Amino acid sequence: MDPNEISFRRMTVRDIDRVLVIERASFSAPWSRNAFLGELTENHFARYLLLSKGGTPIGYGGMWVIIDEAHVTNIAVLPDHRGQRLGERMLRQLMAEAIALGARKMTLEVRVSNQPALGLYRKLGFQDGGIRRGYYTDNHEDALVMWVELPELTEAADGIR
Repeated sequence: MDPNEISFRRMTVRDIDRVLVIERASFSAPWSRNAFLGELTENHFARYLLLSKGGTPIGYGGMWVIIDEAHVTNIAVLPDHRGQRLGERMLRQLMAEAIALGARKMTLEVRVSNQPALGLYRKLGFQDGGIRRGYYTDNHEDALVMWVELPELTEAADGIR
C-alpha cells in the first residue's frame, strides 16, 4: 500500500480505540468511549467516517443526517497530519455522503476562536447563523453556528469531490 494514499471508510466499533487517540489529541473536552459506542450502535441518524493514510487511521468525521439536514458532530485529524488539507477532504466527503442521503442543508458549531476551522468552513460556503453562548463545557467558550445549502446530487458529483 502506498504510504501516502488517502482513503475513507465507514467507522466501526473496532475503530474506537484508534479514534479515541485522535480525539484526545484534538480536543480539550474529548468524547468518551461510550459516546462513540452509542453513536455507532444506537444512533440511527449518525454517520461516521474514518480517514486513513497508507492504511493507518489519522482522522475521522461524523454527522447526523435527519430528514433533509446534516449536522456535523466532529472532525479531527492527528496533529502531525494537519496542514495537508485532510480536514477539508473529510468535510467534503461528509458533504457528499449527506447529499447522497438526501440532505439539503448542513450545519455545525465551531469555537469562535478556532480560526483554521472557520476559514475552512467559510471556504466551503458555510455562513454564520448565530452564537451559542457558553456552549463548550471545558471553558464555556461561545460556539458559532454555521450553515450551508448543499448542492443537488447532480451538481455534487461535479463540485464536492
